[in-house]
Amino acid sequence: MKAEYLKYILDFNQPSGTSRGILTTKETWFLILKGENNFGIGECGMLRGLSIDDRSDFEEKLNWVCDNISLGLNYLQGELISFPSIRFGLEIAFLDFYSKSPFVLYPSCFTKGKDSIPINGLIWMGEKSFMKDQIKRKIKMGFKCIKIKIGAIDFQTELNLIKYLRNEYSKDSIEIRVDANGAFSPKDSLEKLKRLSELDLHSIEQPIAPGQVELMAQLCEKSPIPIALDEELIGINDVTKRLNLLQIIKPAYVILKPSLLGGFASCQSWINLAKKESISWWITSALESNIGLNAIAQWTHSLNVSCPQGLGTGKLFSNNIVAPLEINSGRLLYLPSKKWKLNF
Repeated sequence: MKAEYLKYILDFNQPSGTSRGILTTKETWFLILKGENNFGIGECGMLRGLSIDDRSDFEEKLNWVCDNISLGLNYLQGELISFPSIRFGLEIAFLDFYSKSPFVLYPSCFTKGKDSIPINGLIWMGEKSFMKDQIKRKIKMGFKCIKIKIGAIDFQTELNLIKYLRNEYSKDSIEIRVDANGAFSPKDSLEKLKRLSELDLHSIEQPIAPGQVELMAQLCEKSPIPIALDEELIGINDVTKRLNLLQIIKPAYVILKPSLLGGFASCQSWINLAKKESISWWITSALESNIGLNAIAQWTHSLNVSCPQGLGTGKLFSNNIVAPLEINSGRLLYLPSKKWKLNF
């Protein structure tokens, strides 16, 4: 087996806003394994400013992995604790390398095109008219769960926007989730949660920045809206520390992103701990190309999920990898009749 990597720049179809800024491009790295008769490809989807492996020696570590690929998956993953996206990309690449069919990592009725995964429709931050247009399109596409990024524009404008959606659709017809990406300040976070609670929301992700454990615990206790942890989970690898975090904060949900948390085994560890604490969860992609999204979707389906997952990012990029992933009526499908095309 030989290994190499390729850096690839994904271009957004249109600038996409978060509380951390406007995104126009997204770097990613493909890890490619080659054997005499086998080929495998994984994606190391590091996110600038968020991933713990956003560091100057990232590509140096990728080179090291390629030079030492003969040491095997288990050994290499043990050396990549501080590089979760590389750890995940390596996991995908090995799964693909040893799969019976290219890109089919977890064979199932999903990969046969006979089942689908419920997903949320993602609404990016921007001007009110832009966000309203996104909402209208998602509803028209058949989504029953809408996730709205908040925290970058005026809070009252965001409230008015959600109120517009809720006035048009009851909570029984459309589920609304919001994601603050840690944008609320500690002093007014509870007041904002109270105002948002008037709009029959399903949940809010990461209202305040991570690392404020006691304050987050207080918010989870007092908030009239169920709180989901997202960024709070990044970089916590010890099982005891993970359990301690969940027991102190007591969130309603945890959001699991394999690229940020170190892969499927790491996410499964969080799921096992969450179940012990009666905490619910769902899986979310993290702006990977269709290489990473495909792997995450197949693994997610194997977990027998029923609530909407955050896997609707495949149409964000103008130069995404051509894949048999499709979205129909708010569900993600894999259509085996359509072919993959590696455009690099």
